[in-house]
Amino acid sequence: MKRLFSRALTVFCLSMMTIVAQAQGEAFSAVRSAIRSGSSRAVAQYFAGTVELEFDGDRQSFSATQAEFVLKDFFAKNGPASFELVHQGSSTSGGVQYAVGKFGAKSGTYRVFIKMKPAEGGAMQIDQMHFTHE
Repeated sequence: MKRLFSRALTVFCLSMMTIVAQAQGEAFSAVRSAIRSGSSRAVAQYFAGTVELEFDGDRQSFSATQAEFVLKDFFAKNGPASFELVHQGSSTSGGVQYAVGKFGAKSGTYRVFIKMKPAEGGAMQIDQMHFTHE
């Protein structure tokens, strides 16, 4: 009986881990595509009401509309060539999800950190984006 319970528990845990991994992938898939194409408008669809943006240590909070214009300027100055996610994860409490990626631009490579939080309706929204030139 213990073996059966242990196996059932193991299968359940593995299933839950798979579901969590898929949910993380879905949350970042559209954002990844938008950054890859350099579309500040598409990225801004996922912004929370206030977004923290950081570029090489210069960190500021912006409204979603302001953040879209700041990101548009960044993409204009650093023409996007590629963007790939290197790592994704989530917090154990609060439903916060994060990703680390590499943004290839004509001006060089940037390490990107993105933190998303659940909104009131349950959709994930970008709370922070940090771009650090490597």
